[in-house]
Amino acid sequence: MIRVAMLSVHTCPLAALGGKETGGMNVYVRELSRELGRMGVEVDIFTRSQNAAIPRVVEMTETARVIHLPAGPEAPLPRARVHDHLQEFLDGVEAWRIARAADYELIHAHYWLSGAVALALRERWGVPVIQMFHTLGRLKNDVARAPRDREPALRIAEEARIAASADRIVVAADVERAYLAEHYGADPGRVAVIPCGVDTELFSPGSRAEARAALRLGEGPVVLYAGRIAPIKGLDTLLDAVARLRDRGRRLRLLIVGGDADEPLDGHEAELRRRAARLGLRDAVSFVGAQPQQTLRAYYVAADATVLPSYYESFGMVALEAMACASPVIASRVGGLATTVRDGVTGFLVPDGDAEALAGRLDMVLGDPDLGWRVGREGVRWAARHRWPCVAEAICREYARLEPRARVHLAAARCQD
Repeated sequence: MIRVAMLSVHTCPLAALGGKETGGMNVYVRELSRELGRMGVEVDIFTRSQNAAIPRVVEMTETARVIHLPAGPEAPLPRARVHDHLQEFLDGVEAWRIARAADYELIHAHYWLSGAVALALRERWGVPVIQMFHTLGRLKNDVARAPRDREPALRIAEEARIAASADRIVVAADVERAYLAEHYGADPGRVAVIPCGVDTELFSPGSRAEARAALRLGEGPVVLYAGRIAPIKGLDTLLDAVARLRDRGRRLRLLIVGGDADEPLDGHEAELRRRAARLGLRDAVSFVGAQPQQTLRAYYVAADATVLPSYYESFGMVALEAMACASPVIASRVGGLATTVRDGVTGFLVPDGDAEALAGRLDMVLGDPDLGWRVGREGVRWAARHRWPCVAEAICREYARLEPRARVHLAAARCQD
């Protein structure tokens, strides 16, 4: 049996989804760790405590747990300020290890902040580091719409250092591996492409009529957006597309699932609400707020289409969740979405920022229920190939490249169940 130190410094994998600091990465760390735990890998997930009232340790499975460590104020912090407290976090991980006489065979880091801690721990422990960035600062800056959306130079520099130093790097799509090589100088031979996963036991097809009744949605076409509300997610393009369809007589309702209850009054959601009002969409757009996963499944099932209008998306886990629920997906042809969504088969791809193209595809799907059904059916089949047991098996094979004792856990993989 091996023990892995899983690092998710800036966000807890158990946090409610949909806020500024929570999204696909939280799901990834949580579900991967659970599945590795089922395979017999001991996983300790170290994350920064953001609430002194929550338990210090939360057991997820018999061999996987979340450990909340104080590092700066026990409250939410901007990511740049979290960097100021990495030494305290590092010392907390080391104190935990020493107090329990524990040894870790591997360090698995998520995001650049965790990668910085991982490299420092490697110096102390002498064990290999496997890194997943989830998003890249340079890529985000390439599509930033305003100066405030740009990532700081500190992040870019740290990502370059981590990319050059990590023993292995995992990315979710080929485009990210190519970008790491071209813009960060990473050795492509040390980068493995492992697509993200989906819980097909939770996210599954169902009755659209029953889901709409449960959500009290009423009649008429429903379009869904699910995810963080941030400029990079392209919701301005989606609102413009909905306005064009409404101007052409297409009646529909847009549901925006996600958002942060603590968002400032001048935040991005407020901007989007004002934009919707200017476009005459007050009665067509509903900001639903963050929802638990089980309820999110009902929204996917209820929707005639799920839209991901992002300007950048490293993978697009929402696309897989929607496909698993047989919801036709319309997404921007960017990043990992270009491979997650099989254009014309499991969904449709459009140029990012092109409201007219997005409106056209939406109009086509909403006007042809048979097309939506066929695409949804293929999406279910495609999502079944991306179950979390398959992701965990692939990750464990990467572990085995660095620590041969990890091979014993592959016998417990459930990918072919």
